[in-house]
Amino acid sequence: WEILSAGNRRFVAGTPGHPNQDAERRHGLTAGQEPIAAIFGCSDSRLAAEIIFDVGLGDVFVIRTAGQVIDDAVLGSLEYSVDVLKIPLIVVLGHDSCGAVSSALDAHATGSLPPGHLSDVVQKVTPSVLMAHRAGVTDARGVMEHHVAATVDLLPERSRLIGERLEDGTLGIVGAAYDLANGTIREVARQGL
Repeated sequence: WEILSAGNRRFVAGTPGHPNQDAERRHGLTAGQEPIAAIFGCSDSRLAAEIIFDVGLGDVFVIRTAGQVIDDAVLGSLEYSVDVLKIPLIVVLGHDSCGAVSSALDAHATGSLPPGHLSDVVQKVTPSVLMAHRAGVTDARGVMEHHVAATVDLLPERSRLIGERLEDGTLGIVGAAYDLANGTIREVARQGL
């Protein structure tokens, strides 16, 4: 987490190092990968993990879905990262102005779900909306942070393998919120470490 945090500080300061982004690194990775973290974030195009954490090829294992909602493919990907790749850290990465959170807030307010598979995403974010409202939080950023924290809690509940790695001390999970305007990352939840 410290390596990723330092990279984000470089990104925010406008002095990125662009590590591990050359031909030598690319060739060195043909035999395998040893990422330092798995980053499970939102699909939003403004949330490019390698850029905002100033890391390069082979440094992070990235999984992205709208609103960082969990499904079986996400759990399988994260289990691969911690079981096969032996990654010691999962970062759940949310951000302000998240369309999935806004849609869930709208659906909760109006009682109307969006069409098609968009409703699946909204339905998976809605429990976080309800939890945030019970805590007196109604603004979109606060709801997003509740959603990130809920996702941190949900991962070991939904995956026995992730739960076991947390229990044996070989894995930590950090929930983080990204600020689109200034590029900063703020920790909002943690398990392990």
